[in-house]
Amino acid sequence: MTVRLLPCGRRAVLVEVDDVLGFQAALAQAPPLGVEELVPAARTLLVRFDPAMTSADRLGDLLRRVSPVDSQVASAAEVVIPVVYDGEDLAEVASEAGLSVEEVVARHSAGSYVSAFCGFAPGFAYLSGSDTRLHVSRRSSPRTRIPAGSVAIAGEYSAVYPSASPGGWRLLGRTEIPVWDVERDPPNLLPPGTRVRFREVS
Repeated sequence: MTVRLLPCGRRAVLVEVDDVLGFQAALAQAPPLGVEELVPAARTLLVRFDPAMTSADRLGDLLRRVSPVDSQVASAAEVVIPVVYDGEDLAEVASEAGLSVEEVVARHSAGSYVSAFCGFAPGFAYLSGSDTRLHVSRRSSPRTRIPAGSVAIAGEYSAVYPSASPGGWRLLGRTEIPVWDVERDPPNLLPPGTRVRFREVS
């Protein structure tokens, strides 16, 4: 496993690693002294630390010896999201993937996903684990408004739009489950590391 460490100010180290979720899960299981926060992204993990308790050099030596663990085993939380598969882009996705609409729905709902990281908007979780046949491109022309609850795919990720917003992801369906709710504690239903399954409903 290749690990590259980059300093980020006085209180953080950016780790470039192939298996971000596995690396994060290993650190969460045995948190190093002084580590305050782990912030995953697509290919990096930001490790924030208390400089009164450790240093970037000391933490770096430890991070180079970390072995990733199975993130799905490490996380006990699983969220099942019911989906009505009636999205506007189902036919286009099926055509691009060389599948029928029914096969697209079956493959998407059979997947086992993990929230890899959040970004773009509060509660917008990038869910890894998509069937490789469903790795399709974004729309060439983004929509100006996608409704909250839209279930969509783009590249290697699936997502549920937490709020109405512009977007270029391909729409497969919709759910009534709010993935972001400021009245809920915590507001984010799908924080990084959460396991996710989609279930087809009529």
